[in-house]
Amino acid sequence: MEAEQPESLFESRTELTAFREAVERVKQEIGRIIVGQHQMVELMIAALLADGHILIEGVPGVAKTLAAKLLSRSLDIRFSRLQFTPDLMPSDVLGTSVFNVQSGAFEFRQGPVFSQLVLIDEINRAPAKTQAALFEVMEERQITMDGTTYPMAPPFIVIATQNPIEQEGTYRLPEAQLDRFLFKIEVGYPSPEQEVRILSEFQARKGQNDLDAIRPVLTAADIRRHQEVVRGIHIEPKLIEYIVRIIDRTRNNKDLYLGASPRAAINLMTTAKALAAMRGRDFVTPEDIQYMCGPVLQHRIILTPEREMEGATPGSVVQQLVEQVEVPR
Repeated sequence: MEAEQPESLFESRTELTAFREAVERVKQEIGRIIVGQHQMVELMIAALLADGHILIEGVPGVAKTLAAKLLSRSLDIRFSRLQFTPDLMPSDVLGTSVFNVQSGAFEFRQGPVFSQLVLIDEINRAPAKTQAALFEVMEERQITMDGTTYPMAPPFIVIATQNPIEQEGTYRLPEAQLDRFLFKIEVGYPSPEQEVRILSEFQARKGQNDLDAIRPVLTAADIRRHQEVVRGIHIEPKLIEYIVRIIDRTRNNKDLYLGASPRAAINLMTTAKALAAMRGRDFVTPEDIQYMCGPVLQHRIILTPEREMEGATPGSVVQQLVEQVEVPR
């Protein structure tokens, strides 16, 4: 469902010119290399502005990792990349205490997760104990080691990728971790026209993706300021009730074994605010909420075995239940 475009007849109570210009600059930088995938790029920026984590799912070769790298290049913040493997240990992610002979004491050496934008490639390849190491840092933006708490420098966002097809050597993400992701973005194949352009531009660049051509256009302070703008976007009480009715429908649905959490309701409201601001409005509409239902809810629900055997998908069930909830006017 397409989100509604800004309409000139609505007078904005919040100045959003600088906000929208910042969004467009990030899109332009990413668009220097990425062809198409407009929804993925838009949702990634929305997650950044809503201060949430992203799970990107798609078959190999559809630019999942490249998109995350390009986003990091367009932001003047610290970036780290982790390739998850079956032998990866929690200490490889979080860090470990090392004995310092000179001081005669243990010192904590920070792991690669101590960054601001963390790319985790193929997150479902690491075993459960390594995945569980991310629970605290993704939810509380901090790590506790040996009784000491180390806060993450804001903004802090995790972008993880996974392949939905390959099962060999992978470990399914637990529901507790899935619920910590703001979005699950499903990336499909490009259209034939887009693929022609991909090949043409690849040929023009002589087979090289020049990431150094991407300029950082937003600082950490810029991002925090724009996140404050999102928090200030107005949402009517009737739309808050609309969100609750949608979430409640997932919990009382014969097609679903597991419904969405209260965290999902908060995420749905926050991302609807981000989308409204990106569209040039300082207020949320029902269309903003409907647009965000798929990315926010599809990884948080579990279908009953009967519905799975019938070929239903979480995305299709979310779409059906949204259509069943009366839209406030």
